[in-house]
Amino acid sequence: MAIAPDPAFWNNLAEQYAAKPVDNPAAFERKIEITKSKMSPDDVVLDIGCGTGSLALILAPFAKHVHGLDVSPEMMRIARGKAEAQGAGNVTFHTGAFDDSVSFAPGSLDGICAYSILHLIDDWEAALTRIFELVKPGGFFVSSTVCLGDSWVPYRPLLAVMRWAGKAPLVKIVAREELADAARRAGFVDITFPDVGAKETTAFMVARRPA
Repeated sequence: MAIAPDPAFWNNLAEQYAAKPVDNPAAFERKIEITKSKMSPDDVVLDIGCGTGSLALILAPFAKHVHGLDVSPEMMRIARGKAEAQGAGNVTFHTGAFDDSVSFAPGSLDGICAYSILHLIDDWEAALTRIFELVKPGGFFVSSTVCLGDSWVPYRPLLAVMRWAGKAPLVKIVAREELADAARRAGFVDITFPDVGAKETTAFMVARRPA
């Protein structure tokens, strides 16, 4: 259950990714506000696929500690530099894939964020099960997932060609209801998809582990 493809793909994009503005700032802000509303000052939160650390650093003032995890060493280098520049002492960035080697104890996290990452994990359903295991009873899970399975566009052959050319990572074709069903199977409850003004193919999901 590792993130694909090779970290080199993301390393090569790190500087460009860090400089790129958010595609839909208004939707991103609404996602953040909803995420913050689930948090308390004593929370320990994990941001999976944290990229260059923007979300983790935004959430840091509202938590006891925020951990960011990403497969790309270059993304983590930039994230750590940003944390140092901002004086964020309660943020720790970890380099690695989200798999069984993640060194968090079961039920040790108050919440987990997975913005723009589940569709990039080969076994994303197993990732949901792992997320459920790591979250404390009563804890929250928020994700923003590209759901190309909800579009009429034939993305599968297009992505295959782009990946062959080295222009795209592995992208799983997921539908919104498929995502919700998998989250339920993992054990999550109170699953909702708040309207944050994102594109139709972006599913912002909020869920909870039963207390």
